[in-house]
Amino acid sequence: MARKQSILAPDWWDFTTLDDEILNDAAKLTPENMLALSREGFNVRFYDTLEDFYLTEALEYINAWKQATADNPAGICGPIGPTEQLPLVARLVNELDLNLKDAHFWGMDEWLVDGKVVPADHQLSFEKADKDMCLNKIKPGLKMPDANMHFPSEEPTEYIKSWEAGVRCAVMQGGQGDIKHWAFNDPFKREGKYKDNPPTPEEYRKLPTRVVDLHPVTVMQNARTSGGGVVTGIPTKAVTVGPVQTWKSEKVSIWHAGTHDNPFGMRLTTLMIGKKISDSSVPMSLLADHPNVQFNFYRPAIGTCNVEMH
Repeated sequence: MARKQSILAPDWWDFTTLDDEILNDAAKLTPENMLALSREGFNVRFYDTLEDFYLTEALEYINAWKQATADNPAGICGPIGPTEQLPLVARLVNELDLNLKDAHFWGMDEWLVDGKVVPADHQLSFEKADKDMCLNKIKPGLKMPDANMHFPSEEPTEYIKSWEAGVRCAVMQGGQGDIKHWAFNDPFKREGKYKDNPPTPEEYRKLPTRVVDLHPVTVMQNARTSGGGVVTGIPTKAVTVGPVQTWKSEKVSIWHAGTHDNPFGMRLTTLMIGKKISDSSVPMSLLADHPNVQFNFYRPAIGTCNVEMH
């Protein structure tokens, strides 16, 4: 049976091409149902306050960096979105007097304009955000060396090598976008060999850090969250950490504050990972095969999928 056409962007794959039974089952989930989808390798956690939510997220950085030693360097791969944890990370490092000389940080992704990553002084630069909100707020005597900060470029060879240099990524932290991605691992265009079916999960998981075309929903979302709605100011290409590097992370921790995806989207990926339903039209669902995934929810933002007119 032929797959449905997307109702969001007909030339692309996305979650609207899934079987209606999966979509309907996701919409019916209660918060209690979501918690019950925890299983070995997949943990669902709720937080009742934003203070607890973002502090716990910040502590993932601290716990990862505390593991780093000269003989066993370790680090974290961190997102832009959410970002509220980043200033807390810097403050905790400073207050705890945590020396980061053996710690590492990987940025997840970066925008591309005219075939090049945007410069670090660009207003949309993810590297700039990481440094302004966190890394540059750390006391000089505690800061990690520049060589331990890894940001992807349009030619990601050196970035990929940093994942293969004997440094453990204790945790990859991220959010979930409207298109159900982590980092910028978006669904594929519906063209060529993928005109009738999206890549298999096995094919998608072989993708390394690479330059990608962004799904129109991703462009629109980033305009909403970062650009005041000015879609024409958002690049349509980026470089993103790949599944290959994601599977090198000992843990993948996804943080749902309710600002980057909606009640339905949060339910859909929880259902698919909990039930081990992998489909590359929903890239986040591929984490069903990662051995250690945690979904973290701000409980009041889970909401419902009931119709409510405004």
